[in-house]
Amino acid sequence: MLHWIAFGAGAGLAPRAPGTVGTIVAVPIYLAVGTAPVVVYTLVTAFVIGVGIRICGRTARDLGVHDHPGIVLDEIAGFLVTMTALPFEWPWIVAGFIAFRVFDIAKPWPVSLADRRVGGGLGIMLDDVIAGTLACAALHAVRYAFGL
Repeated sequence: MLHWIAFGAGAGLAPRAPGTVGTIVAVPIYLAVGTAPVVVYTLVTAFVIGVGIRICGRTARDLGVHDHPGIVLDEIAGFLVTMTALPFEWPWIVAGFIAFRVFDIAKPWPVSLADRRVGGGLGIMLDDVIAGTLACAALHAVRYAFGL
């Protein structure tokens, strides 16, 4: 059951771009919690991150691979971080999806630092949480700059 969760209900088994498929799985999760008050949304996201650290760490240990490409719970958490306090509207959901994938794939500093230097479940989760934070900040900057 834990591995199934870490693999995003099977999304991580996609033969190509499992991280992107895992992020697609995050969208309906966001749709389910995205209208909650920010405090509740943040608590749900923190819960996914906290539990995800343990689940991803356990799955990686059992598979014998630090950050197995099939582990996509970190992408789910990263997308939830990205969407924090953004409008619950499809253009923002699509923008959040794209922004998160760009930051997650490109791995700019400090995402790359976390990816290289932090091990275990925390390391698996941390680079995606940082990528989500950067994507969230970028989207909020766009909102502010254009008065959206």
